[in-house]
Amino acid sequence: MASSTPAAHPHYDRLIAAARGLPSLRVAVVHPANAASLEAALASASLGLIVPTLVGPRAKIEAAAQEAGIDLSRIAIVDAPHSHAAADAAVAMALRGEVDALMKGSLHTDELMGAVVRREGGLRTSRRISHCFVMDIPGHAQPLIISDAAINIAPTLEEKADIVQNAIDLAHALHMPAVRVAILSATETVNAKVPSTLDAAVLCKMADRGQITGAVLDGPLAMDNAIDAEAARIKGIVSPVAGRANVLIVPDLDAGNMLAKSLTFLGGAYAAGIVLGAKVPVILTSRADSEPARLASCAVASMLAKAGRDKLIKAVG
Repeated sequence: MASSTPAAHPHYDRLIAAARGLPSLRVAVVHPANAASLEAALASASLGLIVPTLVGPRAKIEAAAQEAGIDLSRIAIVDAPHSHAAADAAVAMALRGEVDALMKGSLHTDELMGAVVRREGGLRTSRRISHCFVMDIPGHAQPLIISDAAINIAPTLEEKADIVQNAIDLAHALHMPAVRVAILSATETVNAKVPSTLDAAVLCKMADRGQITGAVLDGPLAMDNAIDAEAARIKGIVSPVAGRANVLIVPDLDAGNMLAKSLTFLGGAYAAGIVLGAKVPVILTSRADSEPARLASCAVASMLAKAGRDKLIKAVG
């Protein structure tokens, strides 16, 4: 008899199922010199989500595979002497059109992103590069996109406009039926002494004037009245976003990182990480990620790449 227990992370299940219907994404896995990064790549490959090419020191990659009992006989390896060289080689492969996305292996994020954002020979576009977490929170009715919790430390207003637009584009790539963006702060009222409330108000006016498109924005909103309809009602906030937001824009990296990790480690959420604003999606995984989160990160990249190819969004390409 089938179990009646609901899936803990149904949003990821649907996301991975949708991505499996797309052509496999050609992915350069950068410096996968440990078991965790190899297993993440091969698990995604086994589902048909990606076709990986491992880029890094061949001897270290093969030693890690042997120690973990992983068979690499059918996996392409591009030999690079160290992590910086691996990042450079992967970026060059993307520029030549040999891969559709990059995936972080066991190197530091700043090593990979340094090669991605390099002005000469990097993967920059006209957009500010930013990061999004796609969060699947047990019991929450919809997935949440949180940005930026990994790349931009203290973004300016102009940079926040690109961060918002990138997140909106991602929501459309994931086929969210309606995109409702909450610009978060500590309070839902504009206060000249709290700069994030001023940025929120300006971003909303930019959306009113067509400078940010594809979503309904509201802010400043505090976290409670952004996602909880009862909290918004009690505070008398009348808004199409309050209590129903599915995109959360944080004021800075500290706030975003703490929010995402609190949801993950206290709320049991899974977090799929992706970098937007480059010529190809960049999959950022963490050693602490669960296997479903790693698979979902690849699924997000696949759907993002397709939306870019179809010219539906400008957050990649």
